[in-house]
Amino acid sequence: MPKKFYTEKDVEDLFYSGIKSLQISDDVVLTELAYEKAKGLGFQLISDAADHPPAAPVRPYLSDSTAPVRAKPIVAPGSPAVSPLQQLQPNVLPIEQRIRSAVIAKLGDQVDEQLLNNIIHRVVKGIGLK
Repeated sequence: MPKKFYTEKDVEDLFYSGIKSLQISDDVVLTELAYEKAKGLGFQLISDAADHPPAAPVRPYLSDSTAPVRAKPIVAPGSPAVSPLQQLQPNVLPIEQRIRSAVIAKLGDQVDEQLLNNIIHRVVKGIGLK
């Protein structure tokens, strides 16, 4: 079955013709502007899926509370000391440290350290290195 696309104008026409709701499915697609227009008019969008606009990315990792707990590494006598970043964040991988160092070397004080750490952590986890 072909998909039916609704634009902002289509939603407005439906609303002013007396139709106050629309069933959203895999075969019914609203443009981002149509979605915003529907919300602005109070037009009810009925769907079995989560409520997010079409352009909104799905980010399940933001609410992922099942992050694995990593054990602290065992340090043999005479081995190099743990970096200050690893002391603060024991779950940081060496690849994350290398990326962070490279970004700071390139951008200096222009970046927020906590934001940078979060981004690096998510990317490393997202590509399967963690």
